[in-house]
Amino acid sequence: MEACSILPAQAALGEGPLWNPETQQLYWVDIDGCAFHVFDPASGQDHSFLMPARVGSAALMHHNSVLLALQNGIHQLNLASGHLTLLANPLTDHSLRFNDGKCDPAGRFWVGTYDMRLRAGTGTLYRLDPDGSLHVMLHGITTSNGITWSLDHSTMYFIDSPTLRVQAFDYDIASGSISNGRNIVRIARETGVPDGMTIDREGMLWVAVWGGGAIHRYHPGTGALLQVIKVPAPLTTSCTFGGPDLQTLYITSARKELSPEQLTQFPLSGNVFAVKPGVSGLPASFYDPQ
Repeated sequence: MEACSILPAQAALGEGPLWNPETQQLYWVDIDGCAFHVFDPASGQDHSFLMPARVGSAALMHHNSVLLALQNGIHQLNLASGHLTLLANPLTDHSLRFNDGKCDPAGRFWVGTYDMRLRAGTGTLYRLDPDGSLHVMLHGITTSNGITWSLDHSTMYFIDSPTLRVQAFDYDIASGSISNGRNIVRIARETGVPDGMTIDREGMLWVAVWGGGAIHRYHPGTGALLQVIKVPAPLTTSCTFGGPDLQTLYITSARKELSPEQLTQFPLSGNVFAVKPGVSGLPASFYDPQ
């Protein structure tokens, strides 16, 4: 099965796809393009908001707003006015920026960092609670990427890309605490590097494989590879389920590190893709500040 291009975005580093079930729109970001995008699949219209810094990820909010993790902090963006309001900024090292992030089932926003100088182990995974408090959840990360939670809310899944692993943590939804980290999925280096991730209604994990031109579906209990969705862009970055029935898998991609020869071979790189893989996803959680 292969995904089809639905938006000729040609993004430098397309990332963070997120479906808004209330507006039936796909949110996504172009990190190096410093832009947040709102795509309406029904009309084919894509509206972009240029940001003052790189934008790593987004989370849903009510009242015509969205939560954005920018290089210079976590902000609330008013979609009507374009006004940014800073909520938190723990980053003091200018070589670090926020990367992938997502709201947990209780509405807490989890987001990690990435070192643009590629120093190993300098990243951190943070948790922003609805009351505005910010908590350090993990240290020693190199490239904080995919994150999602199990159907019964007892497990958090997380990817630190260079480890070539998907980790699982015991997760307490009441407190937001995590413990007992362990590896559950291993990806061969020649296959690619795990990037963004989502979960389906059957509890299986969908992992974007950077350099592999694919989305992999894994069983979190056995680590078995169950399904492969091919993408005609080698730098696949992330995925999310959307559409009226949450049966469409939307996929982002990048083109920034491809050679001229590779761009000729894969001209759709940087576009947004879609496929119906035969299973549906779960609605994303909202961040509602108290």
